Amino acid sequence: MTDSAQTPPPESDPASGADSGTEGTGSGTGADTGTDSGAEGTGSGTGTGTGTGRKRRHWLRWAALAAAVVVLIAAGAGWWVYRKLDGNITTDTTAEAELRKYESERPSPAVNAARNILLIGSDTRAGAGNGKYGQDEGTQRSDTTILLHIAANGRSATAVSIPRDLMVTIPSCAKADKSRTAEQFAQFNWAFEFGGTACTIRTVEKLTKIRVDHHMVIDFRGFKKMVDAVDGVEICLKEPIDDKAAHLKLPAGRQILHGEQALGFVRARKSIGNGSDTERMDRQQQFLGALVNKVQSDGVLLNPTKLYPVLDAATKSITTDPGLDSLRDLYDLARSMRAVPTDKVQFLTVPRRPYSYNANRDELVQPAADQLFARLRADQPVTIHPGGSGEPDRNGPEPSGSATPSFAGRNAAEGACR
Repeated sequence: MTDSAQTPPPESDPASGADSGTEGTGSGTGADTGTDSGAEGTGSGTGTGTGTGRKRRHWLRWAALAAAVVVLIAAGAGWWVYRKLDGNITTDTTAEAELRKYESERPSPAVNAARNILLIGSDTRAGAGNGKYGQDEGTQRSDTTILLHIAANGRSATAVSIPRDLMVTIPSCAKADKSRTAEQFAQFNWAFEFGGTACTIRTVEKLTKIRVDHHMVIDFRGFKKMVDAVDGVEICLKEPIDDKAAHLKLPAGRQILHGEQALGFVRARKSIGNGSDTERMDRQQQFLGALVNKVQSDGVLLNPTKLYPVLDAATKSITTDPGLDSLRDLYDLARSMRAVPTDKVQFLTVPRRPYSYNANRDELVQPAADQLFARLRADQPVTIHPGGSGEPDRNGPEPSGSATPSFAGRNAAEGACR
């Protein structure tokens, strides 16, 4: 008599993955276990094929879980970074409220969706890192003011420096103590001291008839951090500099300036050239052009590891109007600037000359200044020709007799070592 358990079980098909054994023989190839016992009988199957499938499904489940965890971590980190950078930005609601009071007096918005942004470098000594440049006496003036015009077609950007010593009409402005100043004829940078950003914007709009769409204010500390975030900016010096007031001592020649030195370079005045603010603006334009060139050539805007420290420094350092107070707004602005070729990022100073009644002050050169302002208002191209703002006799339209005026200036492609 032959025991059925001693009869070799039928060989299972690995590809079929049968779940239950046949009655009496009990062979099983359970798809889930690979060693299932038969429903009846004492035999057992080896389940070779289905064991491999089980392991594969087990691995896929773990891979999917790991991928989900990675996605969640990345999303969480991205959200944390976004919230951190977004929270760094300071919003200037005071200026916004003051400007609304004078809406009826302000120029019409730019044509064709062009944008005009007023960049203000504050010389305040308040706050950590700024006090070393002088005593904080409760006042601040605009050390640097630049009107940046971004063309509607996104193909050019023109940065116009407004001299701090330019004699202008400053309107009646609200002071911090809620009192008001009287309208007066004074040097331009007093507007920031009188009534802060709103007073400066209204003064610029009164001078140029150009509406300021947005504004940014940056202080000494913020400027240094921005330069350090891009690992310094290259300049070339024909002569060495030793300026104690600007905390700057540099040899002649090609060199890379980092935060502290860069700040001294753009602030130095009395020890370089003829000591005029006009020459200082020229250096500022050279440096800003080199900075733009550095950012674009290094691919900072396309590399997250390079972009983050720049954004972190920028967002911590600026005060903006509500229209530019989010990371998305600033990113959109940076993206629009990224598309502008460096040779179309132009820097110039408003046409000026020494003031008739005080050689230490400036006045506009007419009709050159009005021609420049008119082109910016109409979003028309501004043509520049070589020549620094330290050359007052050339700081106006080139007398070529052409219908399109040309102004002394430079572009970012030249950098600071042309």
